[in-house]
Amino acid sequence: MSGNIDMSSLMSMLSKMDKKDLEEGLNKVSKMLNSKDANHIIDEIKKNSNNK
Repeated sequence: MSGNIDMSSLMSMLSKMDKKDLEEGLNKVSKMLNSKDANHIIDEIKKNSNNK
């Protein structure tokens, strides 16, 4: 996954998620941003994107 994602791709992914999944994802992002350094967050995103 590249470091850049265009907004239309992001909005498309978000529109396909149901409300519960979206809320869970946003909660995870919020927790990560409040507690971890940027490199760790990037590693988590890469790991999660490879599992799908």
